[in-house]
Amino acid sequence: MECDAGRAGNRPRLVHLTTTDMSLALLLGPQLHAFAAAGYEVIGVSAPGPFVEELEASGVRHIPLRHATRAAAPHRDLLALAELTRLFRSLGPAIVHTHNPKPGVYGRMAARAAGVPVVVNTVHGLYALPGDRFAKRALVYSLERLAACCSRAELVQNPEDIETLARIGVPRAKLHLLGNGIDLGRFERTRLYPHRRRLRQELGFSDDDVVVGAVGRLVAEKGYLELFEAAAVLSALGSSARFLVIGPADPDKSDALPPGEIRRAEAAGVRFLGFRADVEALYAAMDVYVLASHREGFPRSAMEAAAMGLPVVATDVRGCRQVVDDPGSGRLVEVGDVAALAEAIATLVDDPALRARTGQAAHLKALTEFDQQRVIETTLGVYDSLLGKSSRPRAREA
Repeated sequence: MECDAGRAGNRPRLVHLTTTDMSLALLLGPQLHAFAAAGYEVIGVSAPGPFVEELEASGVRHIPLRHATRAAAPHRDLLALAELTRLFRSLGPAIVHTHNPKPGVYGRMAARAAGVPVVVNTVHGLYALPGDRFAKRALVYSLERLAACCSRAELVQNPEDIETLARIGVPRAKLHLLGNGIDLGRFERTRLYPHRRRLRQELGFSDDDVVVGAVGRLVAEKGYLELFEAAAVLSALGSSARFLVIGPADPDKSDALPPGEIRRAEAAGVRFLGFRADVEALYAAMDVYVLASHREGFPRSAMEAAAMGLPVVATDVRGCRQVVDDPGSGRLVEVGDVAALAEAIATLVDDPALRARTGQAAHLKALTEFDQQRVIETTLGVYDSLLGKSSRPRAREA
């Protein structure tokens, strides 16, 4: 074993497990750095990918998981379970913290099988909703209840999921409301808005265009097909709205957008930028943000847009309801209702004063509720309580 009792020197070893290295770098990066600063030896485990170099350059060791996949592949998941069990026995971590639906299940099981003292899971959003078919709900809830037997704590981003988990039998003593947050300093509009006009010109938008943006993986679950239909409706009405989509393809997912749909949307005037690392600057080029998603846990992109002072049009689902106050900071519409989506967008596009008021309310909500520091402090508090006084790490010297 590499260290004694899950420690590297005086630092407890902390492993965070996700499906992809993108999640470690982009979604968890600031948290991982904060945990290292608090005195932990932090290791990220995921499938290898293009973000590994960035992770390791920032001081986070990465261990590749060969059998991790986003695709529906139960045989690969069983191989990942065995691979992780061996890895955890070798590393001997003090804490294993799992994320995402699939590694959240097999990761908790592997950590328990390997005898890891503290197993923590973050519920980023249960993969089943009350309106889903019974077979899906039964499978998801059964796996969550089984995997929760292997953890010491469940950090739940959304309050609605806490009630669902308690109802299916997860002990309330394990459930901790985590919420979600972003780096408000990164999405600080007064720093970024001076570049707005130049960015819009580079993207081909005029001063008179009202730019409606969306950020997220190119999968149907994010509501892109409905957004494209709404864009076509507004275009036919002669609207000044121009649509901008930022996000990578996700070919491993069964609902990945077909290339033909993207080509049709492009032909209708929707601008696709693919993955962009400078997304904070691109929010500054937008006037309205849209998230027409079918399912969310606690959507990061909508929080980012709100922090940038953008009014948000979103679907009335768990997660979006926590980010958007209708009618204060945005508008909520029913999933799949293209007419309602188009109307909500048009209302904001056609009324600059309403956009300004709604965007200001979104900005204030973000400052009040979406600071990632609270998420970091909650997580460290859970670690501290589960490790006990004798195992508390000592923060690094400044």
